Amino acid sequence: MDRFLSLSLPGLFISVLSLGASGKIGGMKSLKIFWVLIVFAAVALVVFGVWGIPYFFGFHQPAPSGTGFGSETVRAQVDLVLEEGMVDLDGILQPYQKLRVRVLEGEYEGILIELEYGRQQVRTDDTLFRPGDEIFIVLSLRPDNQLVAYFADYVRWKPLLLLAVLFVFSILVISRWKGLRSLLALAFSLLVIVRYVLPHILLGEDPVQVSLIGAGLLLAATLYLTYGWTLKTHAAVLSMLAVLVLTGTLAWLFVTLAHLSGYGDENAMFLLQLPGAKINLRGLLLGGMIIGALGVLDDLVTTQASAVFELHAANPSLGLPALSRAALRIGQDHVAATVNTLVLAYAGASLPMLLLFTVGSGNYFYLLNSSTVAEEIVRTLVGSLGLVAAVPISTFVSALLALYAHRLGSLRPWLGPETGRGEEGHSH
Repeated sequence: MDRFLSLSLPGLFISVLSLGASGKIGGMKSLKIFWVLIVFAAVALVVFGVWGIPYFFGFHQPAPSGTGFGSETVRAQVDLVLEEGMVDLDGILQPYQKLRVRVLEGEYEGILIELEYGRQQVRTDDTLFRPGDEIFIVLSLRPDNQLVAYFADYVRWKPLLLLAVLFVFSILVISRWKGLRSLLALAFSLLVIVRYVLPHILLGEDPVQVSLIGAGLLLAATLYLTYGWTLKTHAAVLSMLAVLVLTGTLAWLFVTLAHLSGYGDENAMFLLQLPGAKINLRGLLLGGMIIGALGVLDDLVTTQASAVFELHAANPSLGLPALSRAALRIGQDHVAATVNTLVLAYAGASLPMLLLFTVGSGNYFYLLNSSTVAEEIVRTLVGSLGLVAAVPISTFVSALLALYAHRLGSLRPWLGPETGRGEEGHSH
């Protein structure tokens, strides 16, 4: 029954909005749809409050623990370069160095120890260390109780911090207070993912359910913190909820039809090795598609809602069909560019995998059919379909709120201004 509702609701919604855009829904029917939309929003808030909020705080056991990634490494600083040169490893000529480093943390903090890098193993880079450089090393005791050190990685926090500061500065200079609110929303989004989504998935709970609730929290935080309590934001939130239901339904449908299990990502194999972890990898795949779509939809839905309210402010005499058609014309170019951006983003992230098609001499149909490639195809096309649907959905919802919000009477002031510019709203 739940699956039937999830499948039928998006189709019904798209049918209704297409009728509205074509002018086949009259003013009275549009008003009825507006009230249905208000009731739907109220019910959704109640359901989320009962189902989602206790679930967010309902930890009953700690997440499974084990040897975390990087838990055996410690920071060290290069004290002196003892030796360096070139070495031939299986026909590969590469630089090597023998270093004396000082351990900066952990049980052996302060001690000096020697290590070699590049003499025994093939290097992936040709960087030469200098005194003062910080690196990560792995310390271990040999059977004879001699402490040995191995190079693990570079310490990159300084350039990463510089890039983060440059990013924050740019956002604040360009967007000012709205940029500050967007940064706060970003911080809250990361908090929800780290504090809620990941721990609950590690506990073996349904990743789809966890991702939907997490997406709802992210949605409320990012949109309302960034754009404020306005009709435009309400329209974007309602539209996003509808598109997420549609995207989640499509993802579930095609992941099921394509018999995808979630094992296409090699990281899934590492997750299964965590002590006590019971992770539903297919659900994890679906949850990742939902959260991944949320980030792109945020931009498109909010922009489309802004277009509707700006058109309404410029010409309040436009009715539902005319306003919807004008906004849809704006959205057509936006959705085309956004879909292209989404495909290129996935292609860039999957560039090593795409190289398999260039250098491989096997069966290309089998490569396309493999779970690793099929998961990326489904992820890309489902996200793109969600973007395509987002334009008419957000257009119709925004047009309904722009045209009929004044019919709410005494409730209307509680919804805030139309776009957050301090306007009192248009008279009708």
